[in-house]
Amino acid sequence: MKNTNTPFYNPSLSYENNYQQGPFGDFSKPPKVNIQVAKPTRFLDLDVNLPFGIPAGPLLNANYIKAAFAYGFDLCVYKTVRTKAHKSHALPNILSIHPQGMLSANLDTVLADYHYQSPISITNSFGVPSYSPEIWQEDLANAVNAAQKGQYVIGSFQGTPGNSVNIEEDYALAARLVAETEVPILEANLSCPNEGVNKLLCFDFDRVERIAKEIKNSVPDRPLFLKLAYFANDAEVLPLLKKLDGIVDGFSTINTLSAKPVDQEGKPALGADRPTGGVCGDAIRWAGLDMVKRLVRLRNELTNHFAIIGVGGVCSVEHYQEYIDAGADAVMSATGAMWNPNLAFDIKTQYS
Repeated sequence: MKNTNTPFYNPSLSYENNYQQGPFGDFSKPPKVNIQVAKPTRFLDLDVNLPFGIPAGPLLNANYIKAAFAYGFDLCVYKTVRTKAHKSHALPNILSIHPQGMLSANLDTVLADYHYQSPISITNSFGVPSYSPEIWQEDLANAVNAAQKGQYVIGSFQGTPGNSVNIEEDYALAARLVAETEVPILEANLSCPNEGVNKLLCFDFDRVERIAKEIKNSVPDRPLFLKLAYFANDAEVLPLLKKLDGIVDGFSTINTLSAKPVDQEGKPALGADRPTGGVCGDAIRWAGLDMVKRLVRLRNELTNHFAIIGVGGVCSVEHYQEYIDAGADAVMSATGAMWNPNLAFDIKTQYS
């Protein structure tokens, strides 16, 4: 079945054009309803209207954040920023994918095209673009000031090799620049490709520990979340949790699963220079839920007290409830929210 909603991020336009012209669809106008929940939920030490929002990715600037808040998304992550400007990959950046059932974590080959359908799954390939701090700091502060009672902006950031003496220092610098905007919660993105290493940064446990300590030394007064990828079993992630006990305040997971998107002729759909891409949406929900259950289980086993933000394939009220039942302290939706701007209101209807 084709999805008839207009996404608030236009896949046919460049990242820069979306930044300047968006958001699109219903997000470009005031909502027709304004549904509130009767009682706020405690998240960290904050009262949040509903522990539901949009993760790092589609909320490019304050205009997107303001629209998301207006549509009832109460935890909104500002698009990942860097300490220096960083260009986006060229188009295409977003394509619809059509896996046979759920995507595996084994670099599946999947058909990718422009036929966006429900249930929606997409591949995205941006390269974590960022404007310079001179631009994003003022804009992020504007977004923070737009939050109403029970709503919060989370500032996502990423270190960049070559921008500072080392990657640890650059993460710490990015954290300080984000904190200067008065954003109440920090999120360090560790689940995009670690440049120069053939694996994700979040799998380099010693470096993650150093980065987390540098960030907390630089910004000790803000809760810190780490954005993680998918870990296939308890033993793989347990050493990381032990290293970070008492250092970080929570984990946001998952980011995406990697796949090989191809066109009808079997050629790389994102271009010859980008044979792989991250996949998000309905096809990866199983992995997001699996990670939440794993972290909950290990949190209980270790008697740790970190919070868990569940992300991946949330497209309906039922999906939100699945994550809450699995033990997530908060839930976020990127792809589902992009194509259904009323998703937060749908959920709040069930809790009002």
